[in-house]
Amino acid sequence: MRHFLIIAIWLFAAALPVHAEETELVSLETRQDSQGWEAVGRLDIAGKGFCTAALIRESLILTAAHCLYDEDGSPIDSDRFEFLAGLRDGRASATRAIRRAIPHPDYDPNGDTFAPLEVAVDIAVLELERPIQNTRIRPYLIATRPLTGDEIGVVSYGRGRENLPSLQEVCSVLGRQTGVIVMTCDVDFGSSGAPVFTVRDGETRIASVVSAMAQIDGQKVSLGTSLDGPLSVLMAHFSTIGPALPGGTQRIISIGERNDTGAKFISVN
Repeated sequence: MRHFLIIAIWLFAAALPVHAEETELVSLETRQDSQGWEAVGRLDIAGKGFCTAALIRESLILTAAHCLYDEDGSPIDSDRFEFLAGLRDGRASATRAIRRAIPHPDYDPNGDTFAPLEVAVDIAVLELERPIQNTRIRPYLIATRPLTGDEIGVVSYGRGRENLPSLQEVCSVLGRQTGVIVMTCDVDFGSSGAPVFTVRDGETRIASVVSAMAQIDGQKVSLGTSLDGPLSVLMAHFSTIGPALPGGTQRIISIGERNDTGAKFISVN
C-alpha cells in the first residue's frame, strides 16, 4: 500500500459533505459473516508480502498494478503469487497459483508515484492456473464509476488483520478527478488492490480498486482507480497477450456487463 500526501489538486474534496452514515471496519470472522464476500482473497507474494484481489471471472482476479513489481520496479515472476479466495483463519475457500499477471499497459512502475495519472491506471489482472468453479465463490460484476457523494463499501485484508477479511459496509466518495476516486474508506498497508463495491438493484459490483492511502488536511483518505475506460483498455491488452484461456478466446469485459457466473500490499521490511 502506497502512502503519500496529496497536494492542492485534492483539497477540493476536503470541503465536500459526507452524506452516508458511515460504518466501522469489521472483521468477517464466521462463514455467515463472509457470505457473499468469498470471491475476495489475499494475494500472497512470496518473499514480499501480500495484496488484496477479487475474482472477476472464473480464471481472472483484479488487483492493483503496483502489486506486480518489486521495489526496484522489476516485475515479479508469476510463480511467486498465490490467490487465497475467502481466506479466514488460515483456511481458504479456494487456493490458486497464477499463470500470468498483466498490468495496465500505461502503468509505469518507475513513474511518479505522486501523479494522479499513475493512480488512474493502477490496475492489473492475473490469470489463475485453474478456474474457480464453486457456487459459493462467484465472480463479481463490474459497475459504472461511482459519483461524488455515493455510498460505497470495501472488503480488504490489511496490517494487523492479515488472516481475516474486513468489511466497511458504508463509506463515501469525496470526489473524482483525472480518473482517480477519493474515498473515506478505511484502508491500511495490505489493502492495495481491494475491491470497492456498490450495490445496485440488489447486485454487488466492483466500482473501483484501492490504490493508495493519502491525507487531505490531516484527514486520512483512500484513493481508487476509476474502472471506466482503464479496465476495458486493460482487458483488450490482456486479450492480445499469450495463449487464450482454456475453452475459448479471451473476451473483453464491458463496464456493467454480467460476468460468466455472476459473484495488500504489505512490506515485509
